[in-house]
Amino acid sequence: MSASSLFNLSLIRFRSLSSSRFLRLPQSPLRSVSISPRKFRAFSGAAMTTDAGMDAVQRRLMFDDECILVDETDRVVGHDSKYNCHLMENIEAKNLLHRAFSVFLFNSNYELLLQQRSKAKVTFPLVWTNTCCSHPLYRDSELIEENALGVRNAAQRKLLDELGIVAEDVPVEEFTPLGRMLYKAPSDGKWGEHELDYLLFIVRDVKVEPNPDEVAEIKYVSREGLKELVRKADAGEEGLKLSPWFRLVVDNFLMKWWDHVEKGTLGEAVDMKTIHKL
Repeated sequence: MSASSLFNLSLIRFRSLSSSRFLRLPQSPLRSVSISPRKFRAFSGAAMTTDAGMDAVQRRLMFDDECILVDETDRVVGHDSKYNCHLMENIEAKNLLHRAFSVFLFNSNYELLLQQRSKAKVTFPLVWTNTCCSHPLYRDSELIEENALGVRNAAQRKLLDELGIVAEDVPVEEFTPLGRMLYKAPSDGKWGEHELDYLLFIVRDVKVEPNPDEVAEIKYVSREGLKELVRKADAGEEGLKLSPWFRLVVDNFLMKWWDHVEKGTLGEAVDMKTIHKL
């Protein structure tokens, strides 16, 4: 068969397929794209600059993860991409505030597990912080308000993602939500945080396998070890920096709550009615 005949036969087959019920060309290009208007605006705006410093994993999380937007009373008012929620221009111009959590995990020696955020992190790379810091997402299991169950579900999920701590080692019922704080902190000019942060404490001996895309290093510290870490950060020694939310907890709550950890009386420290504006 000649090349011309093969071409004509292929053309006939294409026309037949394109008119069949098995291959329908979209009537409108918008209908064939599965993407929310909010994410489309994000991609068509600043995101289209490709954010060259952002690795593929962090870029995916920034656009796929939908944070829970709240007002200053912690009432849910909507949701938006992690990307949009962490742009300082949105934080300042739109006052975007999202729900977050900070986990403080102690071992049976009452030492606190800290992590150094990875170099790949978009906000606050390479700073030292508490065990795990992240966001509940806009999904049914993480929107449950009763006893902060949604936030505790999110904490269990992220401990696995970031530190390889399996769910069986950190049952959701073992987390004690001690309080909430509201804070704002710029990271590098473009990025920042504006969070209503749930502070979750848990005492468990766990196996840790850090995810290098999320965590650069880990260490357990005693009270004295933490005080030395803070001293070095204040003195600018070794280039050591602490995350702003962790420093707020250290300066305002941590040492008195550590007493309750050691005494087994965390329940006495719980205050979930107050939102501390720091």
